[in-house]
Amino acid sequence: MRPFAIVAIVGFPLYFFIWHQLFPQPYENLPLRLVGSALFIPILFSERWPARAKKFLPYYWYATIFYSLPFFFTFMLLKNNGSNVWIESALIAAFVMVLLLDWFMLLLNFVIGIGVAFLAYWLTTDPVVLHAAYSAHLAIFSFAVAIGVVANYDMDRIRIEQERAMLATAGSIAHELRTPLLAIRSGASGLGRYLPSLLETYSIAQQGELPVPKIRLVHLQSMDGVLSRIEQEAIHSNAIIDMLLANARFTGGYSHGAATCSIAQSVKSALERYPFRDGERERVLTDLATDFTFHGSEMLMVHVLFNLLKNALRGIASVDSALISIRLVSGPRTSQLLFRDTGPGIAPDVLPHIFTRFYTSSAGIDDASIGTGIGLAFCRDVMRAVGGAIDCRSVEGMFTEFALTFPRP
Repeated sequence: MRPFAIVAIVGFPLYFFIWHQLFPQPYENLPLRLVGSALFIPILFSERWPARAKKFLPYYWYATIFYSLPFFFTFMLLKNNGSNVWIESALIAAFVMVLLLDWFMLLLNFVIGIGVAFLAYWLTTDPVVLHAAYSAHLAIFSFAVAIGVVANYDMDRIRIEQERAMLATAGSIAHELRTPLLAIRSGASGLGRYLPSLLETYSIAQQGELPVPKIRLVHLQSMDGVLSRIEQEAIHSNAIIDMLLANARFTGGYSHGAATCSIAQSVKSALERYPFRDGERERVLTDLATDFTFHGSEMLMVHVLFNLLKNALRGIASVDSALISIRLVSGPRTSQLLFRDTGPGIAPDVLPHIFTRFYTSSAGIDDASIGTGIGLAFCRDVMRAVGGAIDCRSVEGMFTEFALTFPRP
């Protein structure tokens, strides 16, 4: 959005000078162009919009495109009596619409935009002159837009099917892995219960000089630790599978309805349930004094925190002094959960894409470089479902901070 906004903000007044001074046209309108530029300014700073306003950003985007492309270019084409310059400009506008809009919004903008432009022309022009060539131009524009609608519809359908296939595959793999992991965990747990008796029996047999194979003392001492690690890794893997399944199944709504939840309790539940490896829990610091509530699902929020913990712990594993901090901040209009780690950070070229579903990068050790690419997209969808937002800022080599913004109940 931002690159196009910059082009529009500069282009509208610039082309007034071109068509008014350098290559004069029959009609020009600076106020209309300034309105077009002004509409794009909020889009340029959309990252600074309040959390409550961000959910309206797509609607504002569509309204701005409606004014600046189909309405403006059709109106100017009519006011300039169908000049060649404006026929070519309108064709370019139709091409840009095909690139920017999905098939439904493309069709809607085209039909309503041209209709409103004709109405504005009829209300502001006397006498109204409609050349016979306009019908031919409309047929050409309609054909171009129709091709764009069909192409965009096919692309949307292919993308949806790809997402469904990848999510179904992820869910299938997770289910297939769960059974052997549970078997490994049960086997390790059972063996751990009987291992002390077996070792004691082995020791008695050795003392009685019975013919039993000799096992080195270091191996005997390591058996108990190995079984504990196997069981812990099985628990950890099962938790990751649960997280993957939750990520794959979430569709942006709540299957059992939303409720008023405590964010501090959600954090505590996540930290109690997350399968930390040895030494990991001590690296997570919390400041939950400023508790606040949100309207949503505690279970989904726990899985959001699971995703953030998984990524952060993987990132700080190579930095001995790195820590994770979870801090709550309550404000008059919005409240925030700030999740920060002092690990290696995220590369600047990767950072804008980390919330894109299935996005992966070959560099770094963040969620965009290892895994399915759905974890942070899941976090974004959950935060949108509660009426909030999730943003990330990172300085490579210093820190990564996720800000989860919640509206006040």
